[in-house]
Amino acid sequence: MHIQQNISLKPYNTFGIDVLAKHFVSVKNTEELQQVLKLNDYPEKLFLGGGSNILLTQDFNGLIVKINTKGIAIISENDDFVTVKAQAGENWHEFVLWCIDHNFGGVENLSLIPGNVGTAPIQNIGAYGVEVKDIIDSCEAISIDSGTLKTFTNPECHFGYRNSIFKQEAKGQFIITSVTFKLSKRKHKLNASYGSIASELKKNNIKHPTIKDISDAVISIRKSKLPNPKEIGNSGSFFKNPIISKQEFEELQKQFNDIPSYPVSNELVKVPAGWLIEKAGFKGKRFGNYGVHKKQALVLVNYGGANGTDILNLSRLIQKTIKRLFNIPIEAEVNIL
Repeated sequence: MHIQQNISLKPYNTFGIDVLAKHFVSVKNTEELQQVLKLNDYPEKLFLGGGSNILLTQDFNGLIVKINTKGIAIISENDDFVTVKAQAGENWHEFVLWCIDHNFGGVENLSLIPGNVGTAPIQNIGAYGVEVKDIIDSCEAISIDSGTLKTFTNPECHFGYRNSIFKQEAKGQFIITSVTFKLSKRKHKLNASYGSIASELKKNNIKHPTIKDISDAVISIRKSKLPNPKEIGNSGSFFKNPIISKQEFEELQKQFNDIPSYPVSNELVKVPAGWLIEKAGFKGKRFGNYGVHKKQALVLVNYGGANGTDILNLSRLIQKTIKRLFNIPIEAEVNIL
């Protein structure tokens, strides 16, 4: 374990924003992480996973701690199910592919989501009708204050839409070190009804899809709609899809009869933020070296050389415009530093 000085964070965030960390260290196991927590010379610490859910707007004068722990292990199994523990530093998509290779079902709809395993529960990542809470058995996390390890069961994680205890009452108190998943070994419960997946399967004449077929379909869809962060800086979906009351939706429908929605409960519906942003005229709009992606209005992009403040100001302009046009507040998914 070696603490470096004045390190560029450009390689460590998918937006490709070039800011400096005054101090930087990479930890490879839980013991190293516990040692770092005891370093009193660095009172200000920021813990970094895959860097896919953060917008950096300034240099960081404290210690950046890169979580680089690796390992995937089968904990238990029977004829129908398996529990698998993955360390926080594992790349999420590589973990999904590992599960597919072993014919473990449940993660296939979450293919090609950027980031690491350890940050997946914080955000309760989701896509194409599935959320990671559906397959999480438990999370292990270290208390930043005491350095002790605590296990959070699925109910104790207080999962919600793009939300968890780690974003709310326990925010800034714990670092997730590993996640244990409960996955199916046979009779997989496939979620192929989501429109784009169904269309992709039909296009490829697949009538009885496997979990690999679902994963391949999701990968194809995401590649066609979303820019590769290695080519164009971005953090995937920048905004959450807002949830509004049915009454509010029906009022909007009178003015915008083509507004789409997805039921959340008897009283609530989810409105696609991408539709709102596109309707407001931002899709594909470019402001010099940053802007809104031409194929997916939810994605803000750095074409190269933009700074975090530029992108933050654009996000605020979008939020202000959506509120003015639709009277709907939209919330950023990414963390702003």
